[in-house]
Amino acid sequence: MQTTKTAPRRTSERRRDTLERLVAERDVWVSTAHPDHGPHQVPLWFLWDGRAVWMCTGATSVTARNVRTEPRVRLALPDTFDVVLLQGEAECFPDQEVPDDAAEAFAGKFGWDPRTEEGPFLYVRVVPKTVRAWRGEPELRGRVIMRDGTWLGQRPSGSPPGPPEH
Repeated sequence: MQTTKTAPRRTSERRRDTLERLVAERDVWVSTAHPDHGPHQVPLWFLWDGRAVWMCTGATSVTARNVRTEPRVRLALPDTFDVVLLQGEAECFPDQEVPDDAAEAFAGKFGWDPRTEEGPFLYVRVVPKTVRAWRGEPELRGRVIMRDGTWLGQRPSGSPPGPPEH
């Protein structure tokens, strides 16, 4: 296995890179759990709206059943070196009740509109509470870039620059 040496990114750089990937990527691994049936993991298409991840799955799928019972989920972008993990709670929207702007953006990104399909679909929205991002072992320290729904390493507007972020 070949590894590449990279200088650890600052928190602001990790946040920028993570946001760029959330806009550009297509797939996310979704991990859910059910108290009686245990963990379940599946890849789904996703849309980042600038604040939340939107996914869509069949209304009777294991993922849909799990998030209705236990809304806590973990999401992972599919790269084991440039890791991005998100954690939050799922909010569910039946396909005929999803906000139009979210459904239109999802359809625009993928060229597929679940609202026009035969069977019922469920849109799942996750606002991250925690985000972790790292590239290899040198970045394990400082990998939390969002805590309690707040991006870390941001200065309040109008405040003077502080010491370098790590």
